[in-house]
Amino acid sequence: MGHVLIQALSKSYTEKRRKSRRGNGNGGFQRGENLPVLDTIDLEFANGELVCILGPSGCGKSTLVRILAGFEKCSSGSVLIDGKEVCGPSSDHVFVFQHSGLLPWLTVWENVSLGVRKMKEKERMAELVEQNIDIVGLTGFEHLYPHQLSGGMQRRAELARALVVNPGILFMDEPFAGLDFLTRLNLREEIINMHILIRKTIIFITHDIDEALIMGDRLVVFSERPAKVKLGLPLDFPHPRDFSKNQSLSDLRKEIYSVLGVHYAL
Repeated sequence: MGHVLIQALSKSYTEKRRKSRRGNGNGGFQRGENLPVLDTIDLEFANGELVCILGPSGCGKSTLVRILAGFEKCSSGSVLIDGKEVCGPSSDHVFVFQHSGLLPWLTVWENVSLGVRKMKEKERMAELVEQNIDIVGLTGFEHLYPHQLSGGMQRRAELARALVVNPGILFMDEPFAGLDFLTRLNLREEIINMHILIRKTIIFITHDIDEALIMGDRLVVFSERPAKVKLGLPLDFPHPRDFSKNQSLSDLRKEIYSVLGVHYAL
């Protein structure tokens, strides 16, 4: 269960500062003025899709995902998940944030078990925890604390903690932020393999064009704020994907760079 329908969604914030941010009275936003962030977004994601959302920094990607997850309300429009309007956070929808959310005083096993700690069948609970630790490749590290893990291993532990509750939708807001290049590549591959295995709907925010094209089943590209959908299309390319061996994928890569106004990379 993870069908998402976004209809005419817009979001604005109200400026609460007494003075212009720039301080000269000639720029920025004034107190009481609306700050438009999302402008009439219409999107639909099928159950089981891995959707990658691209766009310039500050365009509203994270705001959209917070609205989908129920942490914020839209100014107008609606969000339906499995036919029901989103009115607040749901235990069936799990959010993986940019920065580590592991509790430092708990081991990997204890962190992963948090979402299922109230299960009455303790043997089943332990089985679920061990199964999801294995899915993310942390078998053998269950009794280590977060400070004893690398950044990539911490992200894997967070992923296992999210998966153990069997969510309908997994929201991932730049989960690779701050990781080195090789770790990103490894985690990218692991998430692709995990998604093929469990087929959960994943909404994945990234600034990395190549990452989105390598990972996603569907791509959404936002404009500058207030964000509009500049491009939305399925990525019907088999895994593993290689730009050097797939001309259509390489051409699409060039198109997206151009859409985002980055011409020197072409």
